[in-house]
Amino acid sequence: METHYVKSLLAVLSFIALPVMAAEPTLYGRYEYIALPEIGGEVLKAKMDTGALTASLSAKDIETFKRDGEDWVRFRLATKDASNKVYEHKVSRISKIKTRSEEDEEDTAAPSKRPVVDLELCLGNVKRTVEVNLTDRSSFNYPLLIGAKALREFGAAVNPARRFTADKPDC
Repeated sequence: METHYVKSLLAVLSFIALPVMAAEPTLYGRYEYIALPEIGGEVLKAKMDTGALTASLSAKDIETFKRDGEDWVRFRLATKDASNKVYEHKVSRISKIKTRSEEDEEDTAAPSKRPVVDLELCLGNVKRTVEVNLTDRSSFNYPLLIGAKALREFGAAVNPARRFTADKPDC
């Protein structure tokens, strides 16, 4: 009787543990290569940043406009080797971003507003659609920043001691 109870208990526990084991995150380095299938298949070096909420893509000539009553944005990539191609995407929302200097309580500057688009990103062999805000990151070393929301979409954990652990994007 006791053996049957133990076997039943183990069976129940294994069913409970399965979703936990399946949700084990994939470990990536602090920097990874990410492809942008909707942006000419560009492959960019990205910084995996758990301190940022939203992903950010380096863009310039950012201009919002209306198309069929909906908000759209046109922009060019602001990266070293970018072509002069203009991209257009539907805006999913406008984000309000506080800069670090605005965290000082005496500073009353308004947060910057950035258009956010839903973009397909490819990391290793995993493709996900994530929210990406557009801003000029040309003064930064990495034109693409992957924030916590996108990391969750990829089921990712970050080891800051590692770099470029995923294979080159293949999706």
